[in-house]
This record gives sequence, structure tokens and C-alpha cells, in this order.
Amino acid sequence: MGDVTVMGAGIFGLSVAWSCLRKGASVRVIDPNGVGAGSSGGVVGALAPHTPDLWNTKKEMQFHSLIAAQAYWAEVEAASGHSSGYGRIGRLQPIADERALQFAQERAASAPALWRGKATWEVVPAVAFSSWAPPSPTGLLIHDTLSARLHPRKACAALAAACQAKGAEIVADGPQTGQIVWATGAAGLYEISDALDRLVGNGVKGQAMLLDLDARDQPQLFAAGIHVIPHADGTTAIGSTSERYFDSPTQTDALLEDLHARACAQFPFLGDAAVLERWAALRPRAKTRSPVLGPWPDRDGHFIANGGFKIGFAMASLVGDVMAELLLDGVDNIPDGFRVSDNA
Repeated sequence: MGDVTVMGAGIFGLSVAWSCLRKGASVRVIDPNGVGAGSSGGVVGALAPHTPDLWNTKKEMQFHSLIAAQAYWAEVEAASGHSSGYGRIGRLQPIADERALQFAQERAASAPALWRGKATWEVVPAVAFSSWAPPSPTGLLIHDTLSARLHPRKACAALAAACQAKGAEIVADGPQTGQIVWATGAAGLYEISDALDRLVGNGVKGQAMLLDLDARDQPQLFAAGIHVIPHADGTTAIGSTSERYFDSPTQTDALLEDLHARACAQFPFLGDAAVLERWAALRPRAKTRSPVLGPWPDRDGHFIANGGFKIGFAMASLVGDVMAELLLDGVDNIPDGFRVSDNA
């Protein structure tokens, strides 16, 4: 009999399982579609921080999770023998005009205190990054050293293998025993909304692309709403679209081809890179855009860990630890704004 059953083998489900295993629980993970089958099995993997200003609980929690990520993924890789593709490579963003420069300089001034000296946010000349620098009308860039990357699909595989190495079952079907955690992505948000008869969240389609371009030692880029992520395996990802309305949640279409064209126009060095893979899936977006964590109302012994949307991998270690403390110790350290009631 398991102490914990986790429904869903995406990043939130696996991170909850891993944290519970580290606390000595026995764990079964159930997912009929396999590990990382939904939005967690993507190709982008941008672990990018919120700006160091207008500080709030969500930004504070994400900061702590990003700082903890290096040790977290190193432990997962050691336990599993698999690479997650993690690397804290930083990020470059162009500065478009004088107003944007003023904002960037204000954030550079506030970053040392808000980021505790553990990472920097600086205004730098674009020439410092040679041909990798994104075009910038001012000739200046924002360079932060907190942003990191991982390969989502490989990270999920590494985390699943680490869980199994600690004795977890990961199965397509099986009995739900002990405490039940529902980490079932967009489908789960719809199910929760139906059960509570009010909107908790919904699915937002994302499309992305993997290119044959080896820039593994370069920082990630962000401009015109486009992420460019150089992966450790010698590929480079671009993404993502964000679609509330769509015909198919898993089929790529003209919107991805338009994203590719805009990326090549913004970053000309992408133009000659062959396309290795096109990807699409439905990402779970909670009503508040923050994760949804805690007990499932009116379902004794059932809990929710959902709503990762664009920050799921960046918040994985925090979500896992908070849920393990709640499930196994009865300690509620759920951050303000992350509860089911905050999203309903």
C-alpha cells in the first residue's frame, strides 16, 4: 500500500513524487500516457525569472526555486544517471528605446537587494556578445545571470528515473492508495472546474520548434515575445505560441511557421538551421496564472498540484517540497495566491 499516489507524470506530479520519496514515503505515480506525455514533454525549457521589481510572493517563491534549481537537478541526475539538460546560462534581451533603458536601469539598481547578490541583472553593450547578440536599436542589452535552461522531455525522464531508483512505481494504471495527488495538467483543471462548478483554470495551447543549431555555451535570448534556448545536446529551441482558441491541441499549424519566420527575422543566425521537430500541447493555466496547490475541496485525502503554465519547471522543486510537507507532515506552507480558493 502506498503512502502517496500521484496522478500524472508531468513535471508537477514527478516533483511531488520525488519530494515525498526523499522524505521516506512510498509512492506510486499513475499516468496512462506515460512520463512527460503532455505539456511537460516539450522542447523549450526556459527557466526565466520575473523582473526584479514590484516584488510579491510569486516572484519571491520563483526566485528561491530558481536558486535551488542547480542543486536540485544535480541531485536528480546523480540519482538517475540521466541528464536533465540543466544549465544556468543566463539570458539576453534587447533594449528598444530610452524608456525601456530607464526601466532596465531601475531594475538593475533593485536586483542586488531583491536577488540577494546571488544573481545579476545588468545593462551591457551588445558588442560584448558578438554575433550571438540579438539586434538592439540602442546597442544595449539586458543580461541576467539567473535565467537557466533544461530540456523538458529529458528532465522529466531523469526525474522519473530518479523516482524509480528510490523505489517509486510509475505505471499506466493501478490502485489509488494513501494520499492522492492530482497533477493532471490542463485536463485536470477542467475536471476541477467542473467539480467545483466554477472556473479554476483552463488549457492554453503552445507550439514550439527544435532546430539543428549547436550554441550550447551561449545564453538564452528573449525578444519580441520569442524565446531562443540553446540546449546542452547541441540543439536550439524556439517558442512558444500562446493560444486560447485552437482546432487541435496537439497539431502544429501555420502559427508555428509564423513564429519560426519571426524568429529568423529577429535572430538572423537561425535562418540556416534545419528544423528537427515541431511540437504542440495544451498547457495548464490557472485563473491567477499561479500554481494551484492544496487539498481538493470536499474530497478527503485528495490534493491538487496543477497550473504550472509557463513556470512549471522553474517552480518544480518548490511545488514538490510544499506538497510533500502538506501530505506527510501536515504542514501547510502553501504560498499566498497559490491555493485552490485563490483560483476559484
